[in-house]
Amino acid sequence: MTNAIFTASESSIYDDLIEERYHFPRTYLRQVEAAVGDWIIYYEPRRTTGPNSATGRQAYFAIATVAAVVPDQARVGHFYALMRDYIAFDTPVPFRDSGIYRESRLLRADGGTNKGAFGRAVRELPRPEFEAIARLGISLKAEPWERKSAVAEEVPEYVTRPIIETISKRKVRDAAFKRQVRRAYANTCAVTGLRLLNGGGRPEVQAAHIRPVEADGPDAVRNGIALTGTAHWLFDRGLMTFSDDYKIILSPHGVPNDLDKLIRPERELILPTQGEQRPHPTYLRWHRENCFKA
Repeated sequence: MTNAIFTASESSIYDDLIEERYHFPRTYLRQVEAAVGDWIIYYEPRRTTGPNSATGRQAYFAIATVAAVVPDQARVGHFYALMRDYIAFDTPVPFRDSGIYRESRLLRADGGTNKGAFGRAVRELPRPEFEAIARLGISLKAEPWERKSAVAEEVPEYVTRPIIETISKRKVRDAAFKRQVRRAYANTCAVTGLRLLNGGGRPEVQAAHIRPVEADGPDAVRNGIALTGTAHWLFDRGLMTFSDDYKIILSPHGVPNDLDKLIRPERELILPTQGEQRPHPTYLRWHRENCFKA
């Protein structure tokens, strides 16, 4: 097993859903197979679409583990890495900072960038460099309301152990998911438009998985949505769901009239400003097909 860098972007020509699968050509088969069972870091390149585009962040933005590698049955010479344990970084980590490269193999002896290494979509990564990048990207600092002096949710174990051991804990993963979803939705319920903070500053809005963890749903912002407790209750019980164009759909079976009045009159979700954080159609479709009481 080994750590690695997987290059990915929203405009990729490959059949990626990076929380679940990473599509790649045979060129990188050896490197990807070496990473099976271990953690990788996702990297967004500068070019995100077209030969002259330069809008990418050139930053590391998430981690995940490689569960297995399977052939692409529809495309000869291509494969899928099946992914799990996805966690987005709280803060993207630039590949270089003040001349210091996060990946030592990207640095030439003369101090320039090794463009040959940089151009590879999959790159092996020494464990110390994985640890350093992951620590920069994932916040292990407790929110104000998580501290013992505040009335709070259960406090995650923020420890100085190796980062891999720390992020493998469900408690830490839950805390990261809640923090990132609430931040994406500005602590506002996507269904009711309510934004409530308690006396200790803790947001009352909840971070709901669209496809639950128990059904192999990832801890990714686009598999999440910010909901008040009541809206969360309706959603989890299949009395409410959402279309691919973010319309609110109510079940004809058992939605109390007084709860119906809480929903925004537009019957449309309030969405994150960043498009890549909005609910992904794959997860919305799963909820409609597996949870919604039509």
